Amino acid sequence: MQRRAVSAVLAATALLVTAGCSSDDDGGGASGGGATPGSSTTSAASPTQQAAEETPPAKGSVKVLRTAATGLDTPWGLAPLPEGDLLVSSRDEATITRVDGETGKKTELGAVPGVSPAGEGGLMGLALSPDYASDHMVYAYFTSASDNRIVRMLYEEGKPSGEQLGAPDTVFKGIPKGYIHNGGRIAFGPDKMLYAGTGESGNTGLSQDKKSLGGKILRLTPEGEPAPGNPFPDSPVYSFGHRNVQGLAWDAKQRLFASEFGQDTWDELNAIEPGGNYGWPEAEGKSDDGNFRDPIAQWATDDASPSGIAYAEGSIWMAGLKGQRLWRIPLKGTEASADPQAFLETEYGRLRTVVSAGGDKLWLVTSNTDGRGDPKEGDDRVLQVQVS
Repeated sequence: MQRRAVSAVLAATALLVTAGCSSDDDGGGASGGGATPGSSTTSAASPTQQAAEETPPAKGSVKVLRTAATGLDTPWGLAPLPEGDLLVSSRDEATITRVDGETGKKTELGAVPGVSPAGEGGLMGLALSPDYASDHMVYAYFTSASDNRIVRMLYEEGKPSGEQLGAPDTVFKGIPKGYIHNGGRIAFGPDKMLYAGTGESGNTGLSQDKKSLGGKILRLTPEGEPAPGNPFPDSPVYSFGHRNVQGLAWDAKQRLFASEFGQDTWDELNAIEPGGNYGWPEAEGKSDDGNFRDPIAQWATDDASPSGIAYAEGSIWMAGLKGQRLWRIPLKGTEASADPQAFLETEYGRLRTVVSAGGDKLWLVTSNTDGRGDPKEGDDRVLQVQVS
């Protein structure tokens, strides 16, 4: 197997002096927001969008069906297994736990060696190999002592609890790390390529530098090579000009969307195009500069701090950390067809990850034990919700 190590400038010192820069989970900067008066959410709609595209109703619904698991420690990534159970990563404990999808029973697979948790870094995104049925490989994005990286591990179910993870095989490294803005979401796309959302680690200059891995969406082969057809020759960079990408999801027509933390004014949901420049740090939210791609929806930073996203029932569903709510963004093509709609506001605290559970159901992961929340009895937890 070939391994590709791509070097990038690390910015751990720069983040300590970045003026006005927020921690991702808190959304905005020291001001705690800065929304346009009278408006906390806005969306864009294109008159040129295909009329034939089906549009979901402007108003939807969310029903919590059950609590699938409780007592989780700093959960971050979630990967559903084919038989219905769930794998959940602990950011600070650097462990992966299997949750029985019916009973909620938790079994620790093991700890991932090499993880260096601090601030917003640690063991974050999880994804199953597109050939998981035959290779049993689990991919993870984590912060090491020197960088952020992606590894894969063999999951051996027959071994004793705590010893079921094989040694991590590094498939990609060199992503800038920081106390903040480490990105962390990974997902295999419909093309069976591995996508990773990264942050600029507090060094805003990295986002516009196409030679840096910070502030990007990366597209890789399962072995960690730049994927065929990427927009920049021999580069893993798929899109750039991002501040801190936290959510990745594809709609029914295989179009990619991504959520992103703003600084003081606007959080974003973007429709991702290969080679697209999404503006940071020159633009936050919608811009008059034609060189940048505008978000399809944006939120005041107090209302969102968006993390994971998922697609279901014609809409993107977005978990909010500081906003403590689940947002619905109905789609028509790659545009929002109506204003975003909020659900579960403050009912379960901070929401970190949302993943499709098939059809009209989603898995939703809370994030109240990460040092910024107010944990209640049973936190953190995984919920199953039904949406329309």
